[in-house]
Amino acid sequence: MSSLNSTLPQNVSFVRPQFFYINGFSNIPYVKYYYIFLCIVLTVTILGNSFIMFIIYIEQSLHTPKYVVVFHLAVVDMCGSTALIPKMIETFLFDSQLISYEGCLANMFFVHSFTFMQSLTLLALAYDRFVAICFPLKYHIIITTAGMGKILAGIWILASGVVIAAVGFTTRLSFCKSIVINSYFCDHGPIYRMSCNDNFPNYVIAQIGITILLAAPLTLILSTYVCIILALLKIASEEERIKAMKTCTSHLILVAMFYLPISAIYIAANITSIDPNTRIISTSLSSTISPMMNPIIYTMKTEEVMKAVRKLCKRNKIIKPRRNQ
Repeated sequence: MSSLNSTLPQNVSFVRPQFFYINGFSNIPYVKYYYIFLCIVLTVTILGNSFIMFIIYIEQSLHTPKYVVVFHLAVVDMCGSTALIPKMIETFLFDSQLISYEGCLANMFFVHSFTFMQSLTLLALAYDRFVAICFPLKYHIIITTAGMGKILAGIWILASGVVIAAVGFTTRLSFCKSIVINSYFCDHGPIYRMSCNDNFPNYVIAQIGITILLAAPLTLILSTYVCIILALLKIASEEERIKAMKTCTSHLILVAMFYLPISAIYIAANITSIDPNTRIISTSLSSTISPMMNPIIYTMKTEEVMKAVRKLCKRNKIIKPRRNQ
């Protein structure tokens, strides 16, 4: 790594390197098995999310605003995983840790954009559950397919806009000391911190991104569930309470899987110093396992999806004997 850093020109006011070196894990034995595991994760993620998208597409009963958002979550999960995992496998499993400057900026944009979109999509699902339980009589007036389409369009604009700003500010940074990124992808934080010139705009946009696209959605999601719990307490029948809460189970699991690891790492990093390997494995797992598990949870834990799956299985059983005849 020191030899890589020594290739940087000295006594130059502004340096834009031709490439970066993604450091990844250091001194971990058998680490290549982890990347083989990620190959399996990517395969399951693509198959699972494709399946949930297929079910929603062919089943008319799932053509509702809620499942428009679930479909969108599956798209975001699949895009996010394909933006991150194949590049990780190429980088570390095949020892290709050098990445061009332009390729690094593209990697930064796609990975961060889809992570933020996942966060905002979970907020959109929380909004749907909030209206469904707190304002059931007005649900079909407030929650419409067109309205959800506008919310999802806003998610793309907001997430992409913030990350484009982060990438734009990164292009004005000079790297005269190091080109070694202590992360598993072209992570904005480690990159702007190793610059030689003023990186305060990058710090500001990073804090804006964390606040608006991660912390604020989590706070709003928790607030909606406080309102949901208060609304459920007003329902006299315990059976109705349980039935209403079951409609939130899948979403609550997804929220916990996505936000808990990110929150834990962020809080720990601000309290004490974290070993780089611990940070990398925690953040990489939270970025890859959640997209893999989302379609499985929605299939297993959501009654409407299970009904659609059973209907599809019955339809296939009927069609097969007819073909044999």
